[in-house]
Amino acid sequence: MQFYDIVNSNFSQYYYTFACSLPIMSDQIKHECGVAFIRLLKPLSYYQKKYGTALYGLNKLYLLMEKQHNRGQDGAGVATIKLDIEPGKRYISRHRSMASNAVADIFEYIQKKFADIQKETPEKMQDAEWLKENVSFMGEVLLGHLRYGTHGKNSIENCHPFLRQNNWMTRNLVIAGNFNMTNVDELLQQLYDLGQHPKEKADTVTVLEKIGHFIDTENQGLFDQYKREGLDDNIEISKLIANDMDVAKILRKSAKNWDGGYTIAGILGHGDAFVMRDPVGIRPAYYYYNDEIVVAASERPAIQTAFNIPIEEIKEIRPGHALIVKRNGKVTEDMFSEPMEKKACSFERIYFSRGSDASIYRERKQLGRLLCEQILNTVEHDVKNTVFSYIPNTAEVAFYGMVEGVHKYIKKYQRDRLLNREDKISEEELTEVLCMAPRVEKIAIKDVKLRTFITQDADRSEMVAHVYDTTYGLIKKDADTLVVLDDSIVRGTTLKQSILKILDRLGPKKIVVVSSAPQIRYPDCYGIDMSRMGEFVAFEAAISLLKDAGKEDIILGVYQKCKDSAGLPKEKVVNYVQAIYEPFTDQEISDRIAKIITPKEIKCEVKVLYQTLDNLHKACPDHAGDWYFSGNYPTPGGNKVVNRAFVNWMEGKNQRGYM
Repeated sequence: MQFYDIVNSNFSQYYYTFACSLPIMSDQIKHECGVAFIRLLKPLSYYQKKYGTALYGLNKLYLLMEKQHNRGQDGAGVATIKLDIEPGKRYISRHRSMASNAVADIFEYIQKKFADIQKETPEKMQDAEWLKENVSFMGEVLLGHLRYGTHGKNSIENCHPFLRQNNWMTRNLVIAGNFNMTNVDELLQQLYDLGQHPKEKADTVTVLEKIGHFIDTENQGLFDQYKREGLDDNIEISKLIANDMDVAKILRKSAKNWDGGYTIAGILGHGDAFVMRDPVGIRPAYYYYNDEIVVAASERPAIQTAFNIPIEEIKEIRPGHALIVKRNGKVTEDMFSEPMEKKACSFERIYFSRGSDASIYRERKQLGRLLCEQILNTVEHDVKNTVFSYIPNTAEVAFYGMVEGVHKYIKKYQRDRLLNREDKISEEELTEVLCMAPRVEKIAIKDVKLRTFITQDADRSEMVAHVYDTTYGLIKKDADTLVVLDDSIVRGTTLKQSILKILDRLGPKKIVVVSSAPQIRYPDCYGIDMSRMGEFVAFEAAISLLKDAGKEDIILGVYQKCKDSAGLPKEKVVNYVQAIYEPFTDQEISDRIAKIITPKEIKCEVKVLYQTLDNLHKACPDHAGDWYFSGNYPTPGGNKVVNRAFVNWMEGKNQRGYM
């Protein structure tokens, strides 16, 4: 089905169904942004002839964006550039939307440009060159973006792609990205020093203007060179500039002082394009190309699905490198910044990225398996009186792995019981041993139709308690232990206000809440919307323990060190907040978290277990980025951000630790 067929269908029903299938966890975190890039390497007529439509690129862009819908529902945008267009004709098109179904809204807008043609002169829909000449968005270079908004900054002006316009074709720039810079103040100062006056204090503006500045510099340098060589024809010089621009050099100069996590895609007005990835490899980026197309995206399965490409043919853009596609179709992967130790974001694997990626699916199952020893020890290996379940829906794959781990334990138990006996086993005992199996049930159910629209706080709290429902009749009252698996426990609010209350109604002896991620202790500053210390129940637990132990001096000492480090260069700053957690074991903090999230009115005991850092790295060996768990930030700016976040918390400032 092509995008112009889909957009004519009943959107409200389609998107309600789609939204209900999106991942849900007890503490929902805003998703990452998503990038989709396509460069058609053949004339549009080629795709008309081979695939039956000149809209091949738009159709594929639509698919790439829909298959990454999980990465942002707050807005979207599309930009295209036409190659080899005569002066005086529009060659850059852009449209952005903040509609609840933003991707569909954008492509419905584009589809309308073809509706009258299809109705009045359908033969022109078969004329690729006519469409390119007369209809916007019929370009060979296409860029799409999905975004989420942070801290209320959600307006059409914040939606990517961003456009830097100029009357010189080679000075135009379109960018879109999944990124966050930690040192915006420093980057802004550099722009001021260049004589610029940015209109906004935001990393998107600094990135756009920094790249734009060096595009201008490259243009002027080439122009001066050709003039020195005796060329007087400015039209010819413009063509030479378009051919000879060194995109890798522009990116090297632009990114020299960037500190952050990023995948940034850009298109220059004449058709050169790039997709660049940060030197640590924090944000994901994948690509594929053949003699027809070049495609890049934030998620590998999106490329696999949209183009039916085997997984082994899709490559990952290396940290510190940029995929560069020249106007003439030449494709290279060039280094623009010295790669550092790779610290790809592990939260991508636990939660953000689509679980349909083969590697991510295996890793999430392994996360579940590696929790089994902790879980079995906590329930004292009483599998007979334990029910295993999960919080819908993103914990489901890890749950499969956990159940496999329990099955493995049971098989070992059966083997030991049957082989290591001196006496003959009775038929009754044999039947009991052979019938032993984990009790696996779907206990918690998300009621997606319920909306907490009542404004009064008391009423809202009452409504929140009913967002989840439960399956009755599966728990033996006062006898069973209920184990529920979640992706992560960030704030613990939904557990306290809703989930634990409804599970307690079932009458379990004990509830064991298990997180497939380690304790989230520190803010993220590379794109995830977890930026304030007070949001983390692990931090609340540590502060509570320090106060109970009479160790407030540690809190004040960390505060003073963070304040004193504020004026230091980021390279000299360390993470002083780690001292908050040092006096306590992981289990002590977990036990205090259990106390914090347990509602006063429930009857059963609540226990909380977290994944260990060691097991996280075993499950996700190629994604070692764990700063939100360990406090070990991969860039100097991260330490500055966590210290600022702690100062903000101490001073009662409800703001993030970065710009």
